[in-house]
Order: sequence, then C-alpha cells, then structure tokens
Amino acid sequence: MAQNERLADLQPVRQRQAAALALWRWRAPVLAFEMDADWGVDPHVLESLFRLATEPPGEQSNHAYGQAFAELCTAPIFESEVDPDTVQLFQWEIFGGLWAFGELLDKPGLDEVKRVVELSSGLAGYLDSLVEGSFYSHPSEEVHHRYLANLADRTSGEGYFASRNFVVESACHGALRTFPDSDGLLDSSAGRSLLALCEDFGEELVATLRWLRTTGHKVFYP
Repeated sequence: MAQNERLADLQPVRQRQAAALALWRWRAPVLAFEMDADWGVDPHVLESLFRLATEPPGEQSNHAYGQAFAELCTAPIFESEVDPDTVQLFQWEIFGGLWAFGELLDKPGLDEVKRVVELSSGLAGYLDSLVEGSFYSHPSEEVHHRYLANLADRTSGEGYFASRNFVVESACHGALRTFPDSDGLLDSSAGRSLLALCEDFGEELVATLRWLRTTGHKVFYP
C-alpha cells in the first residue's frame, strides 16, 4: 500500500496522530541545539508544542496548542529576516511544521495532514543531499550502505535518511490502523513505543546535523 493510501485509510483521529509522529521525528533536532539568542525562542514553549500535538483531539487540547503557538510567534525571529546555517534551517522548517499542525487543528483534513507528514520526508531527503554532496565521508557511511542494500521495500534512488523515514513512517501508519483507544500517544504503551521509534530516528538526525556543523558543511557544487 502506497504511503498516501495508507494515510488516507486511517481514521481522522489516527491521521492527526500520524502528523504528530511525523513532527516527533524532528523534535530532537529542534531541541538538541542551542538557538541563537537573537531568535528569542523559548525552548520550553517548543517542547510543550510537541507534547500537545500528541494529545487527543478536543477543544481543550486544541486551545492549549493554539495558545502555545501564539506565544512562540511573539519571538523576535518571526519579525526579522533570518539567515540560518544548516542546523538552523532545519529548526526553522520544523517551526513551519508546528504551524501547519496548528492549521490542521483549525481545519482538519487529509490535505492538511499530508502537509505535515510530507515535511518530514522532504527534510529527510534534503539531509541526504547534504550528506551526499559533502567533501567528507559520513562516519556511518558503510552502515548506511548496508542498511540500504538490505532494505527490501525502497524507492530507487532514495538515500539513507529518506529510506529510514519511510520505514519509520510505514511502521507508524501500520500500527495506527489497529491502534487501541487511548487518551493520547503518551498515555499508552503502544503510543509511547511509536514515539520511541521516532525518537531513535531523531537521534540519528541530530548526530548527522552535528557532523555537518562540525565539518563546516563543505559541499561539492556542479
């Protein structure tokens, strides 16, 4: 089953949870790096947004998310031009994902869910392009090649991180189809196991972004 079909096959509440899990994969890259003080972004507000996204639908949780995001939007970064480095670019894109999730709460629908889910896959593919274009060999290059060689269900030409995102996303969507009733992803063992799966991938993203920053992100240009 194609990813869009798998997503469309989910009930609306599960689609929302799929979007929350897509954001959770990028939670660590947002929070692991200290942000520019001039941005004025409170990391506690960011943390609360990720957690609120995992809560079940309802007027109370939707209102809480909206309030937290409104607080984030008061940061100076949203009122000035930003010239981010590589890590900050990913953080900025996830800010956009958090905004898109808020739009989803105001206007639930499959298209809105896809925007959040596809952001994760797009960023994973972009990270692959940075790694592949670098002057330096990734420290886990051989491990990544073995992973791709052993991956049965893979789109031709996809890099390691895009493929890993696809595998994690597929596992999440598959599990959500038969997900037990719960108060939220953090409130059930099944939900926490999916969040942990996303966190494991997030830690890989952090390690590679740290490597890119350390190496100075030197890239071949055609």
